[in-house]
Amino acid sequence: MRMRDTATGKTYFRKLRRSPKPEEVELGQAYELTFSCYHRFQFLSRDRTRQWFVEALAEARRKSSFDLWAYVIMPEHVHVLVYPRAKETTVGRIRSAIKEPVARKAIAYMEENAPEWLPKITVREGQRLRRRFWQPGGGYDRTAIKIETVHSMIDYIHENPVRRNLVNCATDWEWSSARWYAGLSPVLIEMDRTLPTKYEL
Repeated sequence: MRMRDTATGKTYFRKLRRSPKPEEVELGQAYELTFSCYHRFQFLSRDRTRQWFVEALAEARRKSSFDLWAYVIMPEHVHVLVYPRAKETTVGRIRSAIKEPVARKAIAYMEENAPEWLPKITVREGQRLRRRFWQPGGGYDRTAIKIETVHSMIDYIHENPVRRNLVNCATDWEWSSARWYAGLSPVLIEMDRTLPTKYEL
């Protein structure tokens, strides 16, 4: 299907499968999921939108069979480390359960309070106009089986704000699980204590 970005006027093709298959998970693997805002717009630079993400993450975990091991919310992207506990908990379901509520609230907010943003996030899909909060696709996702790899992923996730010079220390960034791993409180959302860990919990 040919799509057109109404903000830039550029067109591109998106391949559609006749029978999309869910992204099945392999039990015993951790999944680091990355969600980026559309065109890398810094939609997650406001506490309001970050809080919507935390709420969606907590609700998705409550409804689906996965453990939450780490996360960080950056101004234009998010990393989440999850550990599915059931075969029917596909990566696609986890991704949708987290992303869709945030997009709905954010787009509704823009419609009401920042209509100048609407042309920048509107694309045409055939005859239909659609608004995007997230960049389409799965993002840069990674899997891990070895515990040491999982710990490296967690360290990488937590160091994102430091690498961007947003804070000097990972635990200074409120919008990640770094404070939870350091035993600090309060935290926005608790991690599941199911990861064999090198940290003192």
